[in-house]
Amino acid sequence: MTRLSRALRGVITAVAALLTVTAASATARATPADPKAPKDFVALSSVDPTIIQEMRYFTPHNFVGERIDGYQQSLCILTRPAAQALHKAQEQLLRKGYSLKVYDCYRPQRAVDHFVRWAKDLDDQSMKGEFYPRVDKNRLFDDGYIAAKSGHSRGSTMDLTVVRLPARPTHPYVPGQSLVPCYAPKDERFPDNSLDMGTGFDCFDTLAHTLDPRIQGQQRANRLLLKSTMESLGFVNLAEEWWHYTYQPEPYPDSYFDFPVSRKSLTPGR
Repeated sequence: MTRLSRALRGVITAVAALLTVTAASATARATPADPKAPKDFVALSSVDPTIIQEMRYFTPHNFVGERIDGYQQSLCILTRPAAQALHKAQEQLLRKGYSLKVYDCYRPQRAVDHFVRWAKDLDDQSMKGEFYPRVDKNRLFDDGYIAAKSGHSRGSTMDLTVVRLPARPTHPYVPGQSLVPCYAPKDERFPDNSLDMGTGFDCFDTLAHTLDPRIQGQQRANRLLLKSTMESLGFVNLAEEWWHYTYQPEPYPDSYFDFPVSRKSLTPGR
């Protein structure tokens, strides 16, 4: 082998090694793209722009105390059949001088995983004073407040309430502000333009059970207004949460999706 050929082989070997390192580095940097929603998932606003949206998990005003993983935009996403049925419920309520307001809709699995991690961290109880004053955090799994899977991830479940029109603006939550129990009288707990349902949204307490006998008078009437309206259109209430409804039949009864809450997750025009 000549000196020149040996030198040439050395150059080729060096270049090959450099290309290998570069390719490996590029592979290490590559991250899988976020999954997309099935084509029959839509933004609620494209079906009914009149329904008020106050997406709590996009904000720090929730039982965790920070924006939840997967909520990239303040946006309600649902399967089209659920959104269309919700539109019909809104039409009924508008005729009576009310509007629906959604707190949460489709929820990605990564958000549920965030809830689970938080629930296992018993030292983090920054929002206890509002959302679970009477429940020990180590009971959240056993008592059913937190689970590893959520019907929200199937796309036809939403958390919502009723607002009297014209809707008053809701005061923004300021992190670190004094917390008041979610079951306190309405004029004492966190301001919300919802009708008085007896507790606030996401109240981890038996008083949040839809038909709890301690909830009477106007508070009970308000819950029954929501319940009767929703059930007349095929929605099923979760008995432990006055705000939680699932449209039946679900298009995806056995699927738990993980695409982010973002318009980019949706088919254009949805």
